[in-house]
Amino acid sequence: MLYLTRKIGESVIINDDITVTVVDIRGKSIKLGFTFPADASVLREEIHERIQAENRASANGSAALSLEEEETAKDSAES
Repeated sequence: MLYLTRKIGESVIINDDITVTVVDIRGKSIKLGFTFPADASVLREEIHERIQAENRASANGSAALSLEEEETAKDSAES
């Protein structure tokens, strides 16, 4: 994993066509702005993981877990 230090207004460029800019910082939360090609897919990690789980379940011929069941399973695994 790459770690970078950026200030408000500073950016990182990925593959010449994706720009990530620090827009705001408040406490432990930051707001990022993204500029990317129209054909790029951008998802929050938890949504991406849910889609992947549903795809795997579908490929295996079983019903996908609901979001609530996934959260319960994660909580149980962490305990």
